[in-house]
Amino acid sequence: MTSSLLKGGVVQQSVFESVRYSAACQGCGAEAEWQGVQALVGDSLRWDVGSTCSACGFAVAVCGRDLPDELRGRLLSEHRPAALQVPLPVQKTKVMRVLRAELSIGLADVKVVLERVLAGAYAGTLPEIERLARRLRAAGVDAMAVRPACV
Repeated sequence: MTSSLLKGGVVQQSVFESVRYSAACQGCGAEAEWQGVQALVGDSLRWDVGSTCSACGFAVAVCGRDLPDELRGRLLSEHRPAALQVPLPVQKTKVMRVLRAELSIGLADVKVVLERVLAGAYAGTLPEIERLARRLRAAGVDAMAVRPACV
């Protein structure tokens, strides 16, 4: 899902995915419905989860920047991973430079990630992959986040 944000005179699409799930209420232990979302707003990845228990009225909302593994897993399961697509030919050094900076990885690891990117096998949540694609485009590399069709 997307929405628009005007940043420095340029419209940037906000990209987000959400999920609903049942989990125990932190107040009374009854089953409660929770909502979770991850969003790319401007250049920032953000997440939040929240719930209001229908049994006891306990409400909670939590947010942050580093996506918790449990929420990430739920988003990937519900929406399927998005893949980073970089058409060939491409200047590999530009791609490697962006990957190293964005993923905080060393030279040995970036070579492995680069091969996954070039094979169309580097995947994550749609907001994560779109953020990486934006960084690559800013560096002059044609890149996009795509959701592969179900097989």
